[in-house]
Amino acid sequence: MNRKIRALVAKPGLDGHELGARLIARIFMDAGMEVIYTGPRQTSEMILNTAIQEDVDIIGLSFLGGSHKEHTVKITELMKKNGMSDVVLLAGGIIPTMDIDYLKSLGVDEVFGPGSDIDVIVKTTLELLKKKREGGH
Repeated sequence: MNRKIRALVAKPGLDGHELGARLIARIFMDAGMEVIYTGPRQTSEMILNTAIQEDVDIIGLSFLGGSHKEHTVKITELMKKNGMSDVVLLAGGIIPTMDIDYLKSLGVDEVFGPGSDIDVIVKTTLELLKKKREGGH
């Protein structure tokens, strides 16, 4: 029996701007996924604990306040520690272009910025999930 794809959308750090995160949550729901939205001001540990408890397939991190490097380092460390190499990790929001390669080197599978095409976000996410499930990281 196949279960719905489970996606966690989270707002790490002190940034309280939720519009982008809520939009992505809605996009994933409209694509047929079950979405868990943590709300704003989450620590890395809170996000990972929720991801583990909810047995998610995707973690989407939404950044606006410039803390994307610090939180992504911690979250990817926690994911590795907990054997979550099969979980797709996405980052989105206001992330400087010069930081994208760094985030990907940490383990972020894809980065989406403002104005990203909704269909591309969903298609790319599903392709990344399929690849991870087939064992290709």
